Amino acid sequence: MKAKPDDRKDNVEKIQRNINNTIRNMELADEMIEKTDDPKMKDALEEKNERRRMSLDAMRSEIRDEAKARERGYK
Repeated sequence: MKAKPDDRKDNVEKIQRNINNTIRNMELADEMIEKTDDPKMKDALEEKNERRRMSLDAMRSEIRDEAKARERGYK
């Protein structure tokens, strides 16, 4: 069976969509933190948002790399 070629044409858009979704999830979590009185839930949501912040940094770095590769024709 022949492997599919690596198609990176839409990677920038996919990563940007993931960034947007992550930011939206962080905003929703912040809203929940404001509304809840449950300290365990607040802690859990704050921890998730911290992991999301780290993921955003990685995704932003990746999108820069993909954009540069796109400009160079993915060589």
